Amino acid sequence: MGTGSSKSSGFSRTKDYNIHVKTGDRKGAGTDANVYIALHNDQGKRSRDIQLDCKFKNDFERGKVDTYPVSNLPNFGRISMIELWRDDAGLNDDWYVDSVTVDHVRSKERYIFPLHRWVRDVMKLFINENDISLPQDDLKQEQRQFELLKKRSLYEFECKSEGLIPQIKTFPMDESFSNDYQWDIVTLKAKLMLQTATIKMTSKSWEKLDDIGELYTGILPIPYGMNNWRSDKEFGYQRLTGCNATNIRLCTEIPTKFPVTDAMLEPLLEGMTIADALSKKRLFILDYEILHDLPCTKGRKICAPMCLFVVNKNRNLMPLAIQLFQDPSENNPIFLPTDPEYVWLMAKMWFNNADASFHQSSTHLGYTHLIIESVAVATHRCLSQSHPIFRLLAPHFIFLIAINTRALAKLVSEGGWVDQCMAIGRIGMFEIIRRSWDRWSLEKQGSLEKDLADRGVDDPEVLPNYHYRDDARLVRRAIYNYVKTIVDHHYDTDERVTSDFEIRHWGKTLSTECGMKGVPNGGEFSTADEVTEIITNFIFIGSVGHAASNFSQYDEYGFPPNYPSFLFGEPPRDKTERTEEDILAQMPSKDMTLSIMLVTKLLSDRGTNGLGDFEVQYLHDPVSLNALKQFKADCLKVGAIIDEMNKTREQKYTYLNPKEIPNAISI
Repeated sequence: MGTGSSKSSGFSRTKDYNIHVKTGDRKGAGTDANVYIALHNDQGKRSRDIQLDCKFKNDFERGKVDTYPVSNLPNFGRISMIELWRDDAGLNDDWYVDSVTVDHVRSKERYIFPLHRWVRDVMKLFINENDISLPQDDLKQEQRQFELLKKRSLYEFECKSEGLIPQIKTFPMDESFSNDYQWDIVTLKAKLMLQTATIKMTSKSWEKLDDIGELYTGILPIPYGMNNWRSDKEFGYQRLTGCNATNIRLCTEIPTKFPVTDAMLEPLLEGMTIADALSKKRLFILDYEILHDLPCTKGRKICAPMCLFVVNKNRNLMPLAIQLFQDPSENNPIFLPTDPEYVWLMAKMWFNNADASFHQSSTHLGYTHLIIESVAVATHRCLSQSHPIFRLLAPHFIFLIAINTRALAKLVSEGGWVDQCMAIGRIGMFEIIRRSWDRWSLEKQGSLEKDLADRGVDDPEVLPNYHYRDDARLVRRAIYNYVKTIVDHHYDTDERVTSDFEIRHWGKTLSTECGMKGVPNGGEFSTADEVTEIITNFIFIGSVGHAASNFSQYDEYGFPPNYPSFLFGEPPRDKTERTEEDILAQMPSKDMTLSIMLVTKLLSDRGTNGLGDFEVQYLHDPVSLNALKQFKADCLKVGAIIDEMNKTREQKYTYLNPKEIPNAISI
């Protein structure tokens, strides 16, 4: 932190105020220009022009805070607004400011002016205390509209491929990683690459499945799945606590294309018939019809399987039957747990290969990364930085566009990691996203309770041990209460909503340019409750939804037989007895496995703060600060409840403890 002086005329050297200026941590944020400020009090009085300058120091550097004492302003009163500008002196005159804070020396009163803006030489910036207002209340309409027009030129939509979720057209430099965060990612990746290179040189070729275990050491520990992949109970838990835990459904009738019979299932249904199990709500199903005839990179093929599950007397979700393709036939048998060991294991592996393909494409990339990027672009285009909804959402966009841009360039590019290490490749991945986006709706899949009810899994008595559901509900309730407090404060009547032309433009943009189904009234918001619900859903998707689908990836994918992203050969078409050698022959190579381990370990790392502990503070008004204080307290309570539940859970579930949930999709 630098300490400087403010240049002024006059004789008094009594310090009246300290002005603290925080330059943002983003590329090109610092400036060598001359910077000036004027203070306005709540009676409309303006101070003299005050130059801010640290003598003998290069001030206004990226990520730094500089302090300037101000004299000759006795009894100036309450400061309600600042006027900030710069000239175009110096080679680097662009300047990005996070905030200006003014402290009154004697009274200790503090006035905060959050900017989160570039200070350009074409106009002065007028910033109110806390800088939070609906557009219909803002007296600085010209400045507000100028800023929005500038943002719209930087944040434009583009579909990277036909039918995909719209993203940013050109990467804005404002979205770059901070220096510290980028260094953390690069450092971890370098460590992982060194570790995998060492493992590659020191481990032998595989002769049996246990040999894969020799890969795990140091910062690449044994994944959870390695010791549990053969277990049917763990196969059931993967649907409830794994990285793809949002697809299991109550089975209300057996599809005709899945011709299981009582005779097949009699040894597994504990005395029930199929009709009994259906009536008692004991059967559950996963049907990946969406993968039928999926085009894949290099003409590769994956299954479009179905799996039937039962909740048994011990309240465990257990697999009953797997059919690997949609159309029943003699060469598309129904595999059962009573089949020979390696036949059943191979069927489960091919099912999980399909499950993993949907997970990476839709549950993870499409339903979190890409949807929230589209929301972020719409927010920048439609809402002023002064809008309370912009300030409410902004902490949940940090590094999102940067990580998405990097992922598409490094992982999902032609010939990249997805082409090399996933059976579907980028062609299959994009097609899954197209198909699933066409079916996705914010008011159904994008809303936790409605999604749970639609899938028939909202009742813990019907589907026990669904830890994702139980923990997600707790966190969502905390998010909802936080959002509702702030939204209700600004929209204290429905007329305040309908008069807000920015929020209505935002809603329409989500519905039209983003192509998002299920936006209330097509974006024509009419009540504060509608705004609260949609903001809660977006924050939930970008935090809880991403945490649930991302941070268990290494434990799931790290041991290929447990959750294979790639399998060689053909899926089984009959029940001819198999051996461990047959399983091993379908496994990814050592090089591919090490690549899968490296990427999923990197993705499973948390690089930003836990929920509510924001990297950048956007909200400073008393109502928002009190709401945030309560939100943090609620998150601690939720964390304590989850910790307590995990003491008695057979399968621990730590991914949705709020301290483990980053505020934004930053990895």
